[in-house]
Amino acid sequence: MEFTAAQIANFINGRIIGDEQALITGVSPIESGEEGHLSFVAQQRFADRIAESKCSVIIVSENLLTDQQYAPTIIVVEDAYLSFQVLMNLYQEMQDKRSGIEQGAVFHESATVGENVYVGAFTCVSEKVKIGDATQIYPQVYIGKNVKIGKNCVLYSGVRVYDYCVIGDNCIIHSNTVIGSDGFGFQPTKDGYQKIPQLGNVVLEDNVEIGSNCSIDRGTIGSTLIGKGTKIDNLIQIAHNVKIGQNNVIAAQAGIAGSTIIGDWNQIGGQAGVVGHIKIGNQVKVQAQSGVNASAKDGEVLYGSPAINAGEYRRNYVHFRNFTDIVKRINNLEKNSKEQPNE
Repeated sequence: MEFTAAQIANFINGRIIGDEQALITGVSPIESGEEGHLSFVAQQRFADRIAESKCSVIIVSENLLTDQQYAPTIIVVEDAYLSFQVLMNLYQEMQDKRSGIEQGAVFHESATVGENVYVGAFTCVSEKVKIGDATQIYPQVYIGKNVKIGKNCVLYSGVRVYDYCVIGDNCIIHSNTVIGSDGFGFQPTKDGYQKIPQLGNVVLEDNVEIGSNCSIDRGTIGSTLIGKGTKIDNLIQIAHNVKIGQNNVIAAQAGIAGSTIIGDWNQIGGQAGVVGHIKIGNQVKVQAQSGVNASAKDGEVLYGSPAINAGEYRRNYVHFRNFTDIVKRINNLEKNSKEQPNE
């Protein structure tokens, strides 16, 4: 698709310096710009690249501009990074969406769909499924019985949604993620571990995005809940009856054990582990590879395994690095004290 600088500026409420009719046919990083491409500069360390870039149009944060003349056309905004993201989202929305049920899809007669829904080939839609308007379901997806999927969702190839799960509006689920697999529930008996039936479901609220190869287990009784606006990276395990609040971000390879409650606006780093049956408050930051084994209050920053307050961890780590020297000093003090004559 082609756009002029004027059209782009109109999308993001920008002010143009230069040729309003400069034509854009692609996008490039500022470091490797090409003629006819669009880029952006939002940080001071890239400001010197604006004048020398080969890009035809650059979106620039207003505080980075000087009085010099620029060869590219400049679109001036308050926050270039945010404006560029808005522009990319608009572009994605403008792409043509598919609609209709492709040949080879298995579609139960009791399932219902809204307008402009796409269901790809070899996807299985089970009985009493409900799919909202404009949702895109790619080939080779499995949707179990009584599943509800909201409006404007995207389920990529290989997604599996088990029976009775609920997906809100504007959700994105990437390939090979499983929603609603059985929780890890077993009762030890004299004859071995007996499976505890997992009778609940998973509920994803609106605007949730889940990466590829994730597993979100259904509740034993009740729901495993992922709150509105939460973003989950690839390769993440969320166990049965976990409750995650709104606008959390969880990085790759994290694991959250059963029945843990997580508040709003938390950040959980990659490869972090969270034990079950604890409560994490709001705006908590869990550093990468931390092991959280106790509840956390609002605003805490946790680090280490087992995780403790990050400031305390860093102070103690200084001593840990000097531990060999500290032991030598203690030994020397003990030796000297023994060599001192008794008074």
